[in-house]
Amino acid sequence: MEVALAGLIGVFFAVAVYLLLSRSIIRMLLGVVVLGNAVNLMIFTVGRLTVEIPPIVPAGDYLPLEGSANPLPQALILTAIVIGFALFAFLLVLGYRAYQELDADNTDTMRLAEPPEAPRPPLSY
Repeated sequence: MEVALAGLIGVFFAVAVYLLLSRSIIRMLLGVVVLGNAVNLMIFTVGRLTVEIPPIVPAGDYLPLEGSANPLPQALILTAIVIGFALFAFLLVLGYRAYQELDADNTDTMRLAEPPEAPRPPLSY
């Protein structure tokens, strides 16, 4: 199961990088969401996937049973989901406002701060 999830995580990271390198603001926002989901899935997989042994500490012991799932990554993922949703909502409103002001979704046409006759930045150093 971990091998299948590792492959899925790799696909998520590849899709996220592809979307983040796009020139469209909406695609960039979707890339941020997919990247966040890939990281959450990776943390969840690292925390061991098991359904046989619950992460409960027996009475009189100080450690959970051997081979049980770690509950800390699950708690971290729940927090990351809430933060990721808030970040996506903020970026979506920011992108919508930029679209209203500049009437463009392409990042190349959003260069109002740069004068049109200014020299272009170097392509390599």
